[in-house]
Amino acid sequence: MSIHRPALLTDHYELTMVSAALKDGTADRRCVFEVFSRRLPSGRRYGVVAGTGRLIELIRDFRFDPAEVEFLLRTGVVDETAAKWLTDYRFTGDIDGYAEGELFFPGSPILAVSGGFAECVVLETLVLSVLNHDSAVAAAAARMVTAARGRALIEMGSRRAHEEAAVAAARAAYLAGFRFTSNLAAGARYGIPTAGTAAHAFTLLHDDERAAFASQVATLGKDTTLLVDTYDISQGIRNAIAVAGPELRAVRIDSGDLAVIAQQSRELLDSLGATETKIIVSGDLDEYAIAALAAEPVDMYGAGTAVVTGSGAPTAGLVYKLVEVEGRPVVKRSEHKATIGGRKVAVRRHKPTGTATEEIIVPQGVPDRQPNDRLLQRSYVVAGEPVPLPTLDESREHLRECLISIPWEGLKLSAGDPAVPVTVVPAG
Repeated sequence: MSIHRPALLTDHYELTMVSAALKDGTADRRCVFEVFSRRLPSGRRYGVVAGTGRLIELIRDFRFDPAEVEFLLRTGVVDETAAKWLTDYRFTGDIDGYAEGELFFPGSPILAVSGGFAECVVLETLVLSVLNHDSAVAAAAARMVTAARGRALIEMGSRRAHEEAAVAAARAAYLAGFRFTSNLAAGARYGIPTAGTAAHAFTLLHDDERAAFASQVATLGKDTTLLVDTYDISQGIRNAIAVAGPELRAVRIDSGDLAVIAQQSRELLDSLGATETKIIVSGDLDEYAIAALAAEPVDMYGAGTAVVTGSGAPTAGLVYKLVEVEGRPVVKRSEHKATIGGRKVAVRRHKPTGTATEEIIVPQGVPDRQPNDRLLQRSYVVAGEPVPLPTLDESREHLRECLISIPWEGLKLSAGDPAVPVTVVPAG
């Protein structure tokens, strides 16, 4: 399922450049734009490429409809020549980049968009909007998955995001290793397993807690999760087991000192014979809170606000820069924002054991490949036509393998150097 909202994902200054380039004859000059990050967010040791699958669908369907073109013409954003060009717009160039689910580091050329200047520059806002959002969510989610140490996570942050961003965030979290989402649109659109339970409002609706639990169990059976912290948690657990019996699938706790409460709840459940009833905790969890619960008897974590907002880093810091014109490298020399000219090829170097040791980037050339090098770029679009992409589950598995490959220090939640150093070398 794709989304058609072209002009809303184009910036005014992009169309200014298109109009001027059409007028001076440079619009069709063959160019290469690259997407990369100058630095990782504070405290992060890797980034995660996410959203590429969504992006390619959006570019495939990227159009300016007559009403939008009329608005741009009427408001003076474009002239007649540019309006005609927008009416006929179709991307006919090439797109290559890192696989979705790949890790990236400062300077990694994660996407290259090649074609005429105008047809490429008009995509800048769309490209950065998708990749910055999804990559930020995926990086935060990956850190939570690592902190969870194999325990399941459910994404439940839809109420803390824009309605479409919520769906994209659920997809990015699943890519990163979350097992479920509460967002049904994400389940329908991307096939992500969904899960959820009742809220406090359902308990408050009924005359007492037992009545609410009985209603839920009568409707959904014992393979459900009962929210036990509306009133008193210990009494809530007793009520849940009294109503559903020891076969109840799970209880959820959404407040309090979760470390202490998880221990007490496990002991109480076991004393009631509910030894197989799982404990799910939620409530403003981020990767640090999840890591702090590693020794506690928690079976699943529910993460909301932190994951859908990138857990303190709501953007991946990606930029979209022109690096080549008609085969000639071009560079930006601004202080602290300098770029490296030329289209780049990247490989990740590994030990024979599979541990990543270095990322090698070669502008306008081909790296001198070694036996355990892995080429990082792949084709996404050729001459305007998308090529078959991996499934979301395949990309999810790719990310899992990438995280296994980096040195263990790179998985720490503390600040430190990037997990894999990046070296830019001249073409041989």
